[in-house]
Amino acid sequence: MAGTFDREELLFAQQHIRILSGLYGLLRPLDIIQPYRLEMGTPLKNERGKDLYAFWGRLLGEKLAEDQESEANRVPINLASQEYFKAVKSRILPCRIITPVFRETRGNEYRMITVYTKKARGMMARFMVKNRITGPEELKLFEEEGYRYHESLSNEETWVFVR
Repeated sequence: MAGTFDREELLFAQQHIRILSGLYGLLRPLDIIQPYRLEMGTPLKNERGKDLYAFWGRLLGEKLAEDQESEANRVPINLASQEYFKAVKSRILPCRIITPVFRETRGNEYRMITVYTKKARGMMARFMVKNRITGPEELKLFEEEGYRYHESLSNEETWVFVR
């Protein structure tokens, strides 16, 4: 994805996007890391507890809160999986957080299908960078690969996109 961004888009992403890592913590898109495979929920006994949630404790939330202080009045958009975002301890953040949710139409219901959800999160991150999205309302314009904002299924913190 980053290979298709121009210089200004890369700078925008570097300034506005954060990536949660079980091994490295909070990353920016251009941070250099070694490849690894480690799920946040993996049991991993450490000095702070039994897993990576205990290891990171409040650190991820505190770092995001610190970043938020320099971005006054910005509303963070959470595109992380539930598994990863649990590590953030979001209640310590000084602002509301919007979490987009992606669902597929199946008969008369809307279902979350993990493989499509992962792809949609990436598409939304790309949409945000390409369109220099800095305010949450602009996210409602996201219509990649048939997804559309569904107001009646959404609330203040969870915005539902369906196709």
